[in-house]
Amino acid sequence: MTVQAMQVTQTVEAVTALLPGAAALLGFLGASLAALAVPGPSVVYVVARATAHGRRAGLWSMAGLETGAALHVAAAAAGLSALLARSPALFDAVRWAGAAYLVWLGVRELRAARTVGAVTGDAGAPSSPRRWRLFADGVLVDVLNPKTALFFLAFLPQFADPARGPVAPQLALLGGLFVGLAALVDSSFALLADRVSWRLRASDRARRGLGRASGGIYLALAGAAVVV
Repeated sequence: MTVQAMQVTQTVEAVTALLPGAAALLGFLGASLAALAVPGPSVVYVVARATAHGRRAGLWSMAGLETGAALHVAAAAAGLSALLARSPALFDAVRWAGAAYLVWLGVRELRAARTVGAVTGDAGAPSSPRRWRLFADGVLVDVLNPKTALFFLAFLPQFADPARGPVAPQLALLGGLFVGLAALVDSSFALLADRVSWRLRASDRARRGLGRASGGIYLALAGAAVVV
């Protein structure tokens, strides 16, 4: 066996040792899928992006959201989420910052909807925000949602076992599995939303309506974000 093969084998064994037993792992996957089966704010956000701007916008937004979720997982593993849970002032500050960002996104979408077709009158392919902006928006929307941090803080430790070793790596691994499942679910919703709405985006009038609807959704998400 080569040195590289031995290193891969050792890595696989180390990762496997962090996973719960078969029954507990199936329970974790089942609970994760059950939590993801009910569309939440992340799904609504991705669907709004994909409906207004197409498949790529939805997928880049999904990538940003899952990156933000991965950062929450890292914070939970490092104990930072516990600090957030113990500090109402910090929790409120993050919550209001997230709501403000969603309001800004909503206003930006509503303003963009007013200009659709105003310059060229072209009813061709809709303009879409740049990929880096879609990704960054997704990251910030998720990072500035303290409820996501509290979810991981409450959910992941239920499936960790101190008898298997340090808890932090277990939380990180379980959180990574959850984020992977969330990526599959959210991307499926993005593709479905694009398939349903692509004909509408060929019309300036419909695109304006989609833009207004997306802006309204962001504002509604902002309102939901400030309700504990």
